[in-house]
Amino acid sequence: MEKTDHKTSRDDAWRVGLREAMTARERTVIRRAEMPMLDATYRVSCNEEVNRGLSAEQAVTEATRCLDCPDPQCVTGCPVGINIPGFIKNIQRKNFAAAAAVLKDTSALPAVCGRVCPQEKQCESRCIYTKMKKPAVAIGWLERFAADTERLSGRRDAVAKAPARGIKVAVAGSGPAGLAFAGDMIKLGYEVTVFEALHEIGGVLKYGIPEFRLPNAVVDAELDSLRDLGVKFRKDCIIGKTLSYEDLLAEGYKAVFVASGAGLPRFMGIPGENLIGVMSSNEYLTRINLMGAGRGGMTPVARGRRVAVIGGGNTAMDSVRTARRMGAERAMIVYRRSEAEMPARLEEVEHAKEEGVEFMTLCNPIEYRGDERGNVRSMIVQRMELGEPEPDGRRSPVAIPGAVDEIEIDEVIVSVGVSPNPLIPDSIEGLDVSKRGTIVVNDNMQSSIPLIFAGGDIVRGGATVILAMGDGRRAAAAMHRYLSGE
Repeated sequence: MEKTDHKTSRDDAWRVGLREAMTARERTVIRRAEMPMLDATYRVSCNEEVNRGLSAEQAVTEATRCLDCPDPQCVTGCPVGINIPGFIKNIQRKNFAAAAAVLKDTSALPAVCGRVCPQEKQCESRCIYTKMKKPAVAIGWLERFAADTERLSGRRDAVAKAPARGIKVAVAGSGPAGLAFAGDMIKLGYEVTVFEALHEIGGVLKYGIPEFRLPNAVVDAELDSLRDLGVKFRKDCIIGKTLSYEDLLAEGYKAVFVASGAGLPRFMGIPGENLIGVMSSNEYLTRINLMGAGRGGMTPVARGRRVAVIGGGNTAMDSVRTARRMGAERAMIVYRRSEAEMPARLEEVEHAKEEGVEFMTLCNPIEYRGDERGNVRSMIVQRMELGEPEPDGRRSPVAIPGAVDEIEIDEVIVSVGVSPNPLIPDSIEGLDVSKRGTIVVNDNMQSSIPLIFAGGDIVRGGATVILAMGDGRRAAAAMHRYLSGE
């Protein structure tokens, strides 16, 4: 691996020169880049990535829009604290390797984050352009560009590491929280082993997010970067079953970070949920994404012609778009609030519409009905209207008396949330667990057992990739302080 000098501040001569080369007014009239995409008709016939990525010319032009603010609020909107102006200005001066190196200072998964993070709600929402009523700088697309350019070049720059400390730490789970934690701890000089229950590394990045949104090759490249740093991975090892917490201590691990996610699906508790053809998004996506169902693999999966996906989040959109690719003639999102209240990313909703997905908003399923063989054949839907706002600001859905419809379907995918798997919490005596089954932690991500830290969905109960990564970074810093006695 080569080494790139990428440390930068706003006062560097080259950045001052970039700012002085154009006025702010000249920058703000540049139109935001448009992401090249596969045609909707073609993409529902395959699993190829929909967004194709910016060209070098597009990326440099988009980076030129950035005003290199003296107090960049975009950074405060990033849960992992990426030096956003630093990497963007390196793109503007066409030093793409330095841009990637800046990203890797704080992010273990820049190519992943550039694809799946809700930038419009985080870094881009704080961009100065939004105050001007103009489109924000395309931070996420530029992050993807820098990371992809490095990956496709075959070059991986060396990352600075502290001297080896001879201290082993374990990570339970190889999703975004666990990988972010591992990346920071290995840089601090610890020996890090990540334990994964499934047969592939990557957690939700592999089993939960379809390849048309996040290709496995991209995840694998990020994992290879962690391996280059010295992170070790053990597959098919279930912490709490294959190995206990006490076993890890006996093997010489001085502390454990629990990042086992929230893989326990929730259902609505309505009649007919036990019918054949009704399943969770977790099961549906895992069968297809991780186990190759429907693509020549041995794992079976239902192929409904009329598919209803219950929910309005990103996982629901992934599920309904996957159903279209699996041959569904009619694929529906059934959501009890209006489209404005949907938590899914706008991009996901737009892509789903382009791909022929129907949106049945202000509708709530209250029963599934089956045939004589126990196969689901229809759903009873209650029409809703919006009432008073709930604590989260979204208006509460209220049933409209007598407004009930029956809709023919042959597959239902339920995507109404997930809960943590109780295996690890239940297997460790003295671990404080909430009523929701999440591990209780303090501000340092430390549990009631001092040697156990936790983060991601096992603490949050279901959130975004980038919030999980932020937890992992915060836990790494806190565990380092605890183990080093600082």
